[in-house]
Amino acid sequence: MSGIRIGAHVDQTDPIAEAHARNAPLVQFFLGDPQSYKGPEIRYAGGADALRADAADAGVDLYVHAPYIVNVATTNNRIRIPSRKLLQQHIDAAASIGAKGLIVHGGHVNASDDPAVGFDNWRKAVEATDLKIPLLIENTAGGDNAMTRYLDRIAGVWDAIASAEGADMVGFCLDTCHAHAGGNPLETVVDDVRRITGRIDLVHCNDSRDDFDSGADRHASCGAGRIDPDLLAGVVRDAGAPVVLETPGGAAEHSADMSWLRERI
Repeated sequence: MSGIRIGAHVDQTDPIAEAHARNAPLVQFFLGDPQSYKGPEIRYAGGADALRADAADAGVDLYVHAPYIVNVATTNNRIRIPSRKLLQQHIDAAASIGAKGLIVHGGHVNASDDPAVGFDNWRKAVEATDLKIPLLIENTAGGDNAMTRYLDRIAGVWDAIASAEGADMVGFCLDTCHAHAGGNPLETVVDDVRRITGRIDLVHCNDSRDDFDSGADRHASCGAGRIDPDLLAGVVRDAGAPVVLETPGGAAEHSADMSWLRERI
């Protein structure tokens, strides 16, 4: 387990410098404003080509998180159609910098909607998107109408996209805070997810400021929240996938979280 690669979510301006500051082999970041439909922006000096080359030279793996507002499951055309466009733009931008994957939240439908419509909208989105790199769908913490909070909804998404062209390029990102707050026991969540998806491609290792099944997405530093430390480390150990810390603070705090985690896995 000492071979598990651990990094953190960082500022997008100079991800390589951020990785070096944490002695991390991988980093995750946004490309542009995570709350905007304006499209991706690469702020690295020299642009996409320079970032791709410098990351390769430094041995740093790059992951990009899609904007929070992306919701390809919704029945609202004014959200779903721009979301599909934004998803493609971020896939293209992430591919241009050599990213290992694009992480996207599962989205949600309206209270009056049949969840099956949201599942099928996910299928249509996968078919409509040119997946140049893996698309990693992330479980979310709150919302009764969320597509990826509950295990049965995750199964619905996966069953729907299984028939889509490009389904082999869709993976899963398991967030520990989201699982805990979403009401999924961390004792079994790795096996539960793998039974559904067959894979876990990335782990977001975050403690939670709130109780189990609270529905609240509020991250805490490792060991400082409401998740049992052994369970938190156990998810990382059992998943055996690369890890991104989305915990509070900067390089010093992330380095402390990384040390905390390494000691336990």
